[in-house]
Amino acid sequence: MENMMDKLINKIKEMKNPTVMGLDPRYDIIPNCIKEKYEKNLEGASKAIIEFNKALIDKVYDIIPAVKPQIAFYEMFGIAGIKAFEETCRYAKQKGMIVIADIKRGDIGSTAERIFKCISWKN
Repeated sequence: MENMMDKLINKIKEMKNPTVMGLDPRYDIIPNCIKEKYEKNLEGASKAIIEFNKALIDKVYDIIPAVKPQIAFYEMFGIAGIKAFEETCRYAKQKGMIVIADIKRGDIGSTAERIFKCISWKN
């Protein structure tokens, strides 16, 4: 039985591309044309993230073998953000991509920043 690393290596060889696209959604850089479709709350932000991630995945799934969503960027949007993480992972898998869930904590500045910003979205 093929383990996950073998699947990733085989996908890289098949596509002749070792690129992994990080999916660390920063609400402030999602295009306004997407954000304006949704309410300015946690649920709306999460819907904008899903739409943006799906658009990114649609553009690269046939040339990039894997995506790496960083959970802290989703958690800051509460339960809706976790659902966005789950839907993003499911969508990437449906497109044949390998999903590498990045669930580390506080080891880099941007991850730690997202954890602290979580507080501001919830208040």
